[in-house]
Amino acid sequence: MRHFLTLKDYTKEEILEIIELGLRIKAEVKSKRFTPYLEKHTLAMIFEKSSTRTRVSFETGIYQLGGTGLFLSSRDIQLGRGEPMKDTARVISRMCDMVMIRTYSQSKLEEFAKYSNVPVINGLTDEYHPVQLMADYMTMIEHGKAENAKVAYIGDGNNMAHSWLMLASKLGFELRIATPKGYECDPNIVDDALKFAKESGSKIIFTDDPKVAVSGATVVTTDTWVSMGDEEEKEKRIKDFTGYTVDDNMMKLASDNAIFLHCLPAYRGLEVTEDVLEGEQSVVFDEAENRLHAQKGIMVWLDGKRKEKQIYEV
Repeated sequence: MRHFLTLKDYTKEEILEIIELGLRIKAEVKSKRFTPYLEKHTLAMIFEKSSTRTRVSFETGIYQLGGTGLFLSSRDIQLGRGEPMKDTARVISRMCDMVMIRTYSQSKLEEFAKYSNVPVINGLTDEYHPVQLMADYMTMIEHGKAENAKVAYIGDGNNMAHSWLMLASKLGFELRIATPKGYECDPNIVDDALKFAKESGSKIIFTDDPKVAVSGATVVTTDTWVSMGDEEEKEKRIKDFTGYTVDDNMMKLASDNAIFLHCLPAYRGLEVTEDVLEGEQSVVFDEAENRLHAQKGIMVWLDGKRKEKQIYEV
């Protein structure tokens, strides 16, 4: 049985296989064909961190695949009242076919997966956001930016930056990460990414100059400067990130036909200007829709791997 906790656990071939499956399911839906790949399956969706896109995409996705989604906030289950994670995992995984968790700590997610007997999907932690990167790369494929990609990530060295590191180092494309001093990526995650990059041929560049990162890039992406849990640092962060706003002048440094990505929600005037977000190079709403299709690919793929293991064990 496989879980989907971080792209670190996946090979290039597996990542591309899942995305191709998602694209195939997307094409079926666009043709008004809804194949019940997960008929009568139940997806438990545990939210310790709220989200618009994560809830809507997973709940709609499991429904379109023939199953049912259960929304569970920390107020709805005993986990929010102090029940150990391992107990919650063993109970829910006996009643549901798959679990998606959006939480703060990666270690908490991994503990749940350790005690779960069904696949667990990372809907976001403070360290990684792998489902978003699957949607991002799907969007790059659709817009012809996957081949010979040069991706510039501008902003905080957070879970999105970490996930870009994992994707680039696994797939072998060039990634430039520009972060202010004091906001660099986790050194341990960087070390892992550089090891994978040696195998894949990926070129990874770190800088504190966003113009250096964006110059000639085929994909420009950023993320909010103030993530959930960072609100008390808002004013300091806004000051520290001066010069990191992706605006028209910065986009002009990129390739002429570069695309702009953002996982949303976007804070116009901070990490990105209104003109860029709503401009011709922006594909953020294609990207947002692809959360739905990429995650359907993930769910169907995980279910297939689980069944293969069950058949083998029998």
